[in-house]
Amino acid sequence: MSAFDQEPHGDPALAPLTRPLSLRETVLEQLRTAIITGRISEGEIVSAPALGASLGVSATPVREAMMDLAREGLVETLKNKGFRVTTMSEGDLDDLTQIRLLLEPPAMGLVAGNIPENALPGLQRLADACLKAAEQGDLEAYLRNDREFHALVLSFTRNAQLVELATSLRRRTRLYGIGTLSREGRLADSAREHHELIDLLVAGDGDRAEALLRHHISHARSLWATGDPDGE
Repeated sequence: MSAFDQEPHGDPALAPLTRPLSLRETVLEQLRTAIITGRISEGEIVSAPALGASLGVSATPVREAMMDLAREGLVETLKNKGFRVTTMSEGDLDDLTQIRLLLEPPAMGLVAGNIPENALPGLQRLADACLKAAEQGDLEAYLRNDREFHALVLSFTRNAQLVELATSLRRRTRLYGIGTLSREGRLADSAREHHELIDLLVAGDGDRAEALLRHHISHARSLWATGDPDGE
């Protein structure tokens, strides 16, 4: 089997630094992406040594990463067996989406017109990175930069609890159709919405920013989860 973050803290006006991921972070991102996209199947039992062999690393960083994923709810530990990928029903995905819709779009009213000018380069870099990853079919980079982008946007609400909760929900959402969208070149269309969101927030248009983000999240549920625009 070839199976295969951080929220901003402190002053949200500071642009995020670009730095290489550590081995543990790299393993964590690869495993998280494999689970979110379904490359490691729901209910599948995996071991740290086997995953480490697939990734070309020792079992230690894999085991550490899997413990992080267990805290996120993506896997559960099995005594003397390893880890099992948790199962998520259609109802679970609907519930996660509903919570995100209640939290994230309304928050755009707090962010609109309140992004410091010196924070814009950081947002633009993340939006550019999302688009580049989408165009190149790099799902790991896309999901990581998408998560960081939305966390940074929400940080301008000055509500750290909101950022943490929304990011946690985003990590748990399964996007089994995202690979299909990437291969068909449609993921880039969604990535471009990040730039549109920035423009609306800078212009102080909270209503349109809220509507865009509501569409963005609903799109992720109905299309990304299945690769079908009707979610079938």
